Amino acid sequence: MFTVLIEEKAREFLKRLPPKTRRIVVEKIQELAEDPFPGGNKEKLEYPHPPAVYRLHVSRSFTVFYTIEHEETTVRVAKIMTIERAHKEYSRR
Repeated sequence: MFTVLIEEKAREFLKRLPPKTRRIVVEKIQELAEDPFPGGNKEKLEYPHPPAVYRLHVSRSFTVFYTIEHEETTVRVAKIMTIERAHKEYSRR
């Protein structure tokens, strides 16, 4: 079991969502506590420098970016954004 920490930037994004949407996104983030590793709607991204960054798709509308800290059994949610914005971010890399 992992502890899930949501960083400030991601919390600010959540605060701006409508309540029902926020609940759905938070529920999906909480599922990372059970299994944060790739599979299903989770994927490890190819970045040249550690730590490894993972992506979680939520309802074909949002993307959650997170890291896994194995020693501390912690999942750290760094960013949440719309799928459209995430695709723009990828095109720059």
